[in-house]
Amino acid sequence: MVEVLPFRGFTYNKDKIESLDDVMSPPYDIISPDMQEELYEKHPYNFVRLILGKQYPDDTEENNRYSRAKKDFEEWIKENILIQTDKPAIYPYRIEYTVENQKKTMKGFFILLKLDPTYKTIKAHEKTLSKPKKDRLNLLRACKANLEPIQLLYIDEEDFIQKTIDENINSPYISVKGYDSFMHKLWMIDDEETIKNIQDWLRDKILFIADGHHRYQTAIDYAEEMKKKTGRSGPYDYRMVILANMLDEGLTILPTHRLVKLKSSISIDKLIDKIRKYFDVEEYISPVDIKVLKEKLEGSGHRFILYTKDKYYVLILKDEEIMDRFASDRSKTWRTLDVSILHKIIIEDIMGITPDVLEDHVKYTRDDIEAIKVVDDGKYDLSFLMNPTRIEELKAVAEAGEHMPQKSTYFLPKMLSGLVIYKME
Repeated sequence: MVEVLPFRGFTYNKDKIESLDDVMSPPYDIISPDMQEELYEKHPYNFVRLILGKQYPDDTEENNRYSRAKKDFEEWIKENILIQTDKPAIYPYRIEYTVENQKKTMKGFFILLKLDPTYKTIKAHEKTLSKPKKDRLNLLRACKANLEPIQLLYIDEEDFIQKTIDENINSPYISVKGYDSFMHKLWMIDDEETIKNIQDWLRDKILFIADGHHRYQTAIDYAEEMKKKTGRSGPYDYRMVILANMLDEGLTILPTHRLVKLKSSISIDKLIDKIRKYFDVEEYISPVDIKVLKEKLEGSGHRFILYTKDKYYVLILKDEEIMDRFASDRSKTWRTLDVSILHKIIIEDIMGITPDVLEDHVKYTRDDIEAIKVVDDGKYDLSFLMNPTRIEELKAVAEAGEHMPQKSTYFLPKMLSGLVIYKME
């Protein structure tokens, strides 16, 4: 059973902050060192100081990015920089953005979700890694708050929830321009009947994690830790989330390209010879315009582009049944995912980069141009450009209780950090 609750969220005090644009932040996991510095300089109350504070050479167990986040968080509340809503509410949220020259609006809402440690009603499609979980757990222990939301999807063919929300909102409470130049708008609904209707509708549904697998599992780990410490349930049994309709046309999934440092000194020619056993290969001279590369990815079959400094290759899987020998224990849906095909056949079998050393040899980017540039600059041996995972594939894999290879999906738009906070009272 899905259980959701309204909550008294903390938001920035508009009477104290001249421009809310200056204090908002991207999600912690996409903030580069340069961006972190820019956000620090932008405003003394920028949200980055809480979610991804700076680290210093003389940091200790007592004085570090987590203890400083706690100190700032508590002081900002004391100084009324952050203020709490009077009544428990849900917080409708919209993001207006443009992708590939197409205007879109993503609709969702902030709410508290009771954790499901069994993953029976909350479905995940990606495995989690220990390092980011440890980082987020340390921050959660320090601040005892959900500073950022995670995003989950529900299936609502009649769009009942959004129609209900639309009937109850007028002018937004907050309207800001994010780091991405997207417009982010937030409302509050504290009407008990409206909230109950949404709670009742969601009760027997299944939710799918779209963005925030590490933070969801961290919330579960923290709740278990607190129950052992206190011997009872508490506010830590809930997690602040953004729920959105999986069928919302405002959602976009972008591809996540792979950047590879080869495990051995195998030549590209030998690598391609091995790949030809399973793929039809088209060879081209590089460099080339990114638009041409993207056009090469279009078409039937499972397609990838392997990019090197001097050449690039279009790889087209010869037969889906090839995957039966590489992943016979997996579902048909999993075996026919582009990311599964790439990882099992090329990265693991041909390149010998097994999951236990994957983090040492494979990095990721959503930027087409960066996937080319880092290879041209010699930072990586090659890159794989990919097509995006489809939403129906995510649903099928999650329902089967399986996990996609790491970084299989990248949802757009990204949620802005700093809009609402859930402080565990």
